[in-house]
Amino acid sequence: MRRVAVLVSGKVQGVGYRAFAQAKAWELGLSGYAENLPDGRVEVVAEGPEDELQRFLELLAQGPRAARVEHLEVQWSEATGLTGFRTY
Repeated sequence: MRRVAVLVSGKVQGVGYRAFAQAKAWELGLSGYAENLPDGRVEVVAEGPEDELQRFLELLAQGPRAARVEHLEVQWSEATGLTGFRTY
């Protein structure tokens, strides 16, 4: 199991991005969270099988229809045992 931490830049707040990330994580069986940051970015952390996390990254790069994703800053590490997927 792996962990990916992603900082998502662009028009990603106020457009349903966190709910989108949560729905896709549930579809892929991933655990983690999505949180708005004060600087306008969204932080997404997810844990699960690496192939599912790679697919998740592809989806995060697209985002929901109203979003405009400009950049993903990705950091990989070992899973820490997160359960469920929450939004903050």
